[in-house]
Amino acid sequence: MNDSDDTSVAILEKQNDGSGKRACIHFLANITSDSRAHRGIHPILALESHQENMASLVDKALRHLPAPKGTLRSLHLADGSKRRMPDFISATRGPGMRSNLSVGLDTGKALSVAWQIPLVGVHHMQAHLLTPRLVSCLEGNDSMSTAYDPQFPFLSILVSGGHSILVHSKSITDHKIMASSEDIAMGETLDKAAREILPAELLQGSKTTMYGKALERFVFPNGEADFADYRPPTSRGEELIRRQNSWGWSITTPFANTRVLQLSFSSVASMVNKIIKSKEGNLSYQERVDLGREAMRVCFEHLASRTIIALEELRIRHRDEEEIRTLVVSGGVAANKFLMAVLRSFLDVRGFEHVKLVAPPPSLCTDNAAMIGWAGIEMFEGGWRSDLSCRAIRKWTLDPQAEDGGVLGPNGWIHESTL
Repeated sequence: MNDSDDTSVAILEKQNDGSGKRACIHFLANITSDSRAHRGIHPILALESHQENMASLVDKALRHLPAPKGTLRSLHLADGSKRRMPDFISATRGPGMRSNLSVGLDTGKALSVAWQIPLVGVHHMQAHLLTPRLVSCLEGNDSMSTAYDPQFPFLSILVSGGHSILVHSKSITDHKIMASSEDIAMGETLDKAAREILPAELLQGSKTTMYGKALERFVFPNGEADFADYRPPTSRGEELIRRQNSWGWSITTPFANTRVLQLSFSSVASMVNKIIKSKEGNLSYQERVDLGREAMRVCFEHLASRTIIALEELRIRHRDEEEIRTLVVSGGVAANKFLMAVLRSFLDVRGFEHVKLVAPPPSLCTDNAAMIGWAGIEMFEGGWRSDLSCRAIRKWTLDPQAEDGGVLGPNGWIHESTL
């Protein structure tokens, strides 16, 4: 279960056979609370949705458990069928709203006790960063395995409505945050910009509060063909050049004249708001399209610029160690194809053309229980379990050097070597 407006349950299986690692998602379902009236996630509505839907999703999931094998323990369902007992339960422990997280975590504890199987309390951000490793193992994904198989160490970009961080991942539990947004996340910026830019009829007709996704469809109706002529700035100096247009406005790229490893997106949303107000909302259809494209370009080039700086610093700092060869992009905004095009272009013109750029398919970019299950598998295989006394965590870093100790910092972890 995730702590935003999504209640999600999955059944995930991993096998290690002669042909390599294989993973299969037997079941994955999400129910999203309807927060459109609030134009964004509403914590109370999300909590109520979790409480109303969690048990029914678990009930549906049980019917998709694999059939039992040999003498392995099995579950007897109400319809008389037998299903294989899961090896363990994964549930999101943090970071996030504790009341919302507790619905899924307490459900996981109950199943752990009832079935007498271990529990793994998963770090939500860690799960996003590891998702491409799940994709590389999915059955039927043979043609994409090489492209999706990030080996440690790799650099990760996590961009969503709540997070914008750049992470150096050395192992399952060793993740160093190299840059983060000091104001608002990129996803929130794009959502705010979309609420200003989208024509009223499109905004009112949206079925979700994922306005950034609607903005992408609006400004790039033909997909990649609409940004096929994109050319990145080939140097730091070119990043300083202000883009001119026939509308008379521009959006300044944050930190363009510095090498500071920090992200900032609030100024983009503020500039969009200022431009809209200066024209009293009287923008033509084409000007709205151009403004949306420019807001995305500035956000994405700012992120790409900081990513290049991070790669340059890692190249110098770890000269004698293995060089970063994979850039992982995850989180909801990772589904944006223009973002991926900008990142790929920056890598190619700034001396990192050898770095692979990977992202999960759109269905696994946003919050989902499959990624939580996979992170649980990786932690379980590493020998880690969670004590039943573990509680939801509101703030929880990834970095083992942080004050809270990162992924393994909180109380409640048990290693199999101590059992």
